[in-house]
Amino acid sequence: MRQPKNKQKYQSGSSKLVSLVVTVLVLSLCIVAAINKQNIRDWWVLRNYQAPANISTIADEIALTDNSRKVFYVNKPEITNSQAFTQACQSKAQEKTIVLGCYHGNQFGIFILDVTDPRLQGVEQVTAGHELLHAAYDRLTSSERSRIDKLLSDYYLTIKDQRIIETIEAYKQSEPNDLVNEMHSIFGTEIPNLPPELEQYYSKYFKDRSAIVGFSQKYQSEFTNRKNKIASADSQLAVYKKQIDSQENGLQQQLATIDAQEAQMNQLKASGNYESYNAMVTPYNNLIYSYNAKINSLQRLIDKHNNLVNERNAIVLEESQLIQNLQPQAKRINN
Repeated sequence: MRQPKNKQKYQSGSSKLVSLVVTVLVLSLCIVAAINKQNIRDWWVLRNYQAPANISTIADEIALTDNSRKVFYVNKPEITNSQAFTQACQSKAQEKTIVLGCYHGNQFGIFILDVTDPRLQGVEQVTAGHELLHAAYDRLTSSERSRIDKLLSDYYLTIKDQRIIETIEAYKQSEPNDLVNEMHSIFGTEIPNLPPELEQYYSKYFKDRSAIVGFSQKYQSEFTNRKNKIASADSQLAVYKKQIDSQENGLQQQLATIDAQEAQMNQLKASGNYESYNAMVTPYNNLIYSYNAKINSLQRLIDKHNNLVNERNAIVLEESQLIQNLQPQAKRINN
């Protein structure tokens, strides 16, 4: 006797369509999620985040775009005191440009030293932009990074600013593997005029890049102006020194002439030759008058030299204090 066969159930056409739509929808959502992985991650990190007032103020001051502000905030930037800054940044290489901060990749944070010296107003803003651009560089696709790397490297060959050149050369020695990454941050925050392609690129991060460059120039000028004044003083001191040496040599020769004439006059007087003695008195007195006048002139020159030395040393002290105010360890000791 034959066993009856189980009958296969068939889905209706509408059920198959629904299943297909669901499958396609799930696949589409997976693809969208993969493409927008970073955006989704950013949303998750920022969902309950409220930027501290000092951080949002800096973001406004350096004219961040909406997208770069998001990148900045995702890294939970902090303006920290000396001790906290040292702890946060001790494992990171020290910046060699006019910033004092550090960036930890994978959204582990941006840390900025709290600089309270009013003469250094702008350092925090420049540091924030500098570290933000490190975070932005990490997010570039490989193709976009290759394009930007070439633009940065090509532009570097045209730079005339000696400070920028020396800064990049220092990075070549200390961090050769991150050289273009540093160019990416330095050029975007410190150089006023860039080639059109780079300006267009940085417009993704800054609504008005001149804002952060202005902070950079103001901050750097505190050091540049003092260095220029010191260099000018050193140049003038060298002139004064040459003049002083020349006048002192001339006075020594003149003094030798005076001593010789005085000895001759004493001999004439001792021998009773008063006529010859009296004939030498006026020329001798004129020589003394000239000598004393030159002594006074030399003293005025020495006073100018010494006053300029004091002015120069005061500027050096100011510069030293500015540098000290940018040293976390020094600030911690003073607190």
